[in-house]
Amino acid sequence: MSQKSYNDTASLYLIPTPIGNLEDITIRSLNILKAVDIILCEDTRETGKLLNAYDIKKKLIACHEFNQEKVKSYVVKELKNGLNIGLVTDQGTPIISDPGFVIVKEVINNSFNVISLPGATAFVPALINSGIEPSPFLFYGFLNAKSSKQKKELEKLKKVPYTMIFYEAPHRIKETLKNMLEIFGNRNICLEREISKIHEEVYREKISDIISIANSSELKGEFVLVVEGNHEEVSFDDLTIKEHVDLYRNDGLSTNEAIKKVAMERNVAKSVIYKEYHVGSD
Repeated sequence: MSQKSYNDTASLYLIPTPIGNLEDITIRSLNILKAVDIILCEDTRETGKLLNAYDIKKKLIACHEFNQEKVKSYVVKELKNGLNIGLVTDQGTPIISDPGFVIVKEVINNSFNVISLPGATAFVPALINSGIEPSPFLFYGFLNAKSSKQKKELEKLKKVPYTMIFYEAPHRIKETLKNMLEIFGNRNICLEREISKIHEEVYREKISDIISIANSSELKGEFVLVVEGNHEEVSFDDLTIKEHVDLYRNDGLSTNEAIKKVAMERNVAKSVIYKEYHVGSD
């Protein structure tokens, strides 16, 4: 392999592929695709189209959410044999809301290199194009497909002050927007679809306006939602110490983590919160 790893040993390469426009692939990604011995891919037909466009012929192995446990052993075996392996998803950067994490963990656990290449991904252009404060931000990915569970996720996120980024499928976009309006309120939002493709569109509105657009037209394709964070002044004056600590315990924090957070928010010594919490719990 002409493209050597940093310690000249067999490696797993995470290779971003175009999310729409074939010209979005990097020169380095093409060189690595040409150089590796095997390519793991979500769908051999999709990856085959990309490779054919650049006249690259390689052994393709399907690697998706249903067979990762089997494929990881194969990957380690071939790395031990000195072969270099590339991992791609159908579109964009591997691992982000796509299969492959199981493979990466197994390779790391067996002390082989994992080398990640920079390149195309949907949420970064969506964020910088949104007109919403770009940092700090929280990339969440896909919400739960079931509406009741999705609402619980959104409830946990509604006080987050950071810009939030979500992916969504076309058949769920209307329901997700309605749930966001119900839980988050009518915040600024940017909906972007088909990024870098022929029918790319960007809507920068309030959530209610985007719902109106979704109801009046048939929105298709892949969606990225960039949602403004919660900028309301949060007051805990109406909560007792116990209620305040339990608020975070219910969100999944340990008691000590919750006490530490409450102490910071109230600007009170941790020992004071600890004492009052446990007295109130007796």
